Amino acid sequence: MTPSHAEDNRWSDLDRPPLNAASLRRTLLREGGLWSSLDVVPRTGSTNTDLVARADGLAEGAVLVAEEQSAARGRLDRRWSAPARSGLFFSVLLKPAEVPVERWGWLPLLTGVAVATGLSRVAGVDTALKWPNDLLVTVGDQERKAGGILAERAGAAGGSGGGVVIGIGLNVTLREDELPVPTAGSLALAGATTTDRDPLLRAVLRSLEQWYGVWRGAGGDPAASRLQEACAAGCATLGRRVRAELPGDRAIVGEAVAVDGDGRLVLATEAGVQEPVGAGDIVHLRPAN
Repeated sequence: MTPSHAEDNRWSDLDRPPLNAASLRRTLLREGGLWSSLDVVPRTGSTNTDLVARADGLAEGAVLVAEEQSAARGRLDRRWSAPARSGLFFSVLLKPAEVPVERWGWLPLLTGVAVATGLSRVAGVDTALKWPNDLLVTVGDQERKAGGILAERAGAAGGSGGGVVIGIGLNVTLREDELPVPTAGSLALAGATTTDRDPLLRAVLRSLEQWYGVWRGAGGDPAASRLQEACAAGCATLGRRVRAELPGDRAIVGEAVAVDGDGRLVLATEAGVQEPVGAGDIVHLRPAN
């Protein structure tokens, strides 16, 4: 898909106005809050790449938003593109120093729960999470991917001295003829009550701030923060027969029965064993019960 150039004419598409950075800063940056800075750029390669490179010099809670990305990345270094101002493409810097590093793996799942919660509140869209990091919406009678999450370590190496950059890409106003693949969707196609990106971004960031604060206050404990419960409740993968495609060309087929305390997806296989999966592609083989 050929990128359009947002900065050449900020009002080239009146259905897709630019974000109001000043208004977003006024409502999101507050004393004692998580968000410490918010920048909106017309175009960049990848907000994750940019924020990872700058992480050591930034305070926790930095937010970088792009109206258009030319080299956006998903999991397994997959590339994707979307028209300028057709979605929300942003990254945030989190530095949960008081949380044991072994629990940082919950951050992508926490972000998924927060995004789904925020969108439900402001856009009235019924969303679900595909483990580990896809946001699903229903278009007609089809389940489609409308967003994804990518987490990358950043800053000082090792221990709690560094941080995590969480990248979020969300299709907002993409039309059928703009979708990169037939299995993709958007909030507009799912019947969202609003596709105004300013309140959508505010709702997502406020929800993320709330969930992150509770999780961090519980020392990253997924049970005490109720994150594990919320993740399971909103996970469209649970109850389905799935295939986990693992590194090394290995695959496991079974029913997804739980998300364990380490954020892994637990599969009940035909051999009668329960096998946790911590990384890999998950393919839904049949609908949930």
